Amino acid sequence: MDRLRDRYEALLLDLDGTLYRGPDVIEGAPEALAPEGDSAQRLVYVTNNAARGPGAVAHHLDELGYPATADDVVTSAQAAARMLAQRLSPGDRVLVVGTDDLAAEVKAVGLDPIRRFGQTPPAAVVQGHSPTTAWPDLAEAAYALRAGALWIAANTDRTLPNERGLAPGNGSMVAALATASDGEPLVAGKPYAPLMEDAIERAGTRRALVVGDRLDTDIEGANGLGLDSLLVLTGVSTLDEVIGAPAARIPTYVAATLDALNDAAVTQAVAPADIAELLRQYPGRAVRVRAVDSEIR
Repeated sequence: MDRLRDRYEALLLDLDGTLYRGPDVIEGAPEALAPEGDSAQRLVYVTNNAARGPGAVAHHLDELGYPATADDVVTSAQAAARMLAQRLSPGDRVLVVGTDDLAAEVKAVGLDPIRRFGQTPPAAVVQGHSPTTAWPDLAEAAYALRAGALWIAANTDRTLPNERGLAPGNGSMVAALATASDGEPLVAGKPYAPLMEDAIERAGTRRALVVGDRLDTDIEGANGLGLDSLLVLTGVSTLDEVIGAPAARIPTYVAATLDALNDAAVTQAVAPADIAELLRQYPGRAVRVRAVDSEIR
């Protein structure tokens, strides 16, 4: 059987909404990703969430049944730190809006993470998700940005799926700071290239399938780099959103769950409006999609 996953040397896997929601595993997902025999397929876990370091993310994955090490995890915090290091000088001060794990990534690239705007303005502001970010944190960043600091956001996801529903994501806090500073950040995370480029480098191949639950991050990011993608309907994006999506956000495949990786795909490409019917006809399989205003992908 020509399984969908067998066409690729690596899977670049989103986390929130794809493998888990908050602390809870998505049912059946660990079993769907389990390798068979001596499979050499590389699994790289790619997250826009900058709240935790790769070691903590790997530990959480392992607890949920996804065997992972820190080397298997690529985060937007790492990508943001790399962007800062490329643009600043060693030892430059960076005001951090986010968790201590984000600050640790900044320190790891030779920069000096700080939390408050002082008499000497910082060279940059880096902003990532933290559930404890409050008005004083945004105010310190606004002062720095108004003083001319470079601004890099780990991601601009408006929402973050958890076990209770959709909570405000880092993008909602970025929007508040954009209003306060009259500025716009450079963005490290999906759909922008830096994080995806880091994931490709970690995987060691461009023959990779991007798997995720969001059209505006996972799928658009894959299309931007010319990678195939699989949208799973276990998180944020819905079939109705696929039907109305622009070509830049149309996935290569759509499936109800990750189980579709282990079955043959329905390879006759269909328009987005016809996906639901094909998913009903072929339960458990992925359906290949074409954008209405483009050639078959």
